[in-house]
Amino acid sequence: MNKNPGSVSRTSCEIPFLAVPERLGHLRRALASNLRLWGVPGLLGPVQECVTELITDVVTHVGAETPTWVTVSLDGAHLRVEVRDPDPRRFPAQEQGPDRCQAVRRGVTIHDYGKTSWCELATGLPATERPAADPRVAGAEAVLTLYGRGPAAGRTGSPLARAASEEAATELIADLLHWLQAHGTDPDTALDRAQIRFESGFVRT
Repeated sequence: MNKNPGSVSRTSCEIPFLAVPERLGHLRRALASNLRLWGVPGLLGPVQECVTELITDVVTHVGAETPTWVTVSLDGAHLRVEVRDPDPRRFPAQEQGPDRCQAVRRGVTIHDYGKTSWCELATGLPATERPAADPRVAGAEAVLTLYGRGPAAGRTGSPLARAASEEAATELIADLLHWLQAHGTDPDTALDRAQIRFESGFVRT
């Protein structure tokens, strides 16, 4: 199965990055091209400050050459910078909450598979209204992200973005069917159950 080195859309990009200080320049240049594409080149300096700070925290507290995933997303009034790493422990600096990159908000989200450190910058653009998240959709996006596919690719509404998202979801479903078969479950039966739950609007509680 082919893997993209980074998934990029009109409003979001995710780049796998090995936490090595010497490679930060390459990461900054990659992010700069996306900010210009999105029409917010004025945020380049603050975004670079945030990314440098978050990656430096990983190098200092987790270790050099730690695999990370850097995500920058634009959502109207805010631009969000995230760095995900496999260590679930909070950084000491995050608990103190220093502001070194003009962030209006910052924090850390702990996962079973590590943590995501993030900060948000004000863009000066109008806020974008977004519908309340469906827990089923949010769960699927989390699985696709862990699987190596950025779910944000489908949020732009363009035909190419939708096609990429549909292909990623189809590949995941196919691999799950192989997994079920390898563990002695009939894939057709599983598909039938899934279809019934989909049509009934079933939600896990």
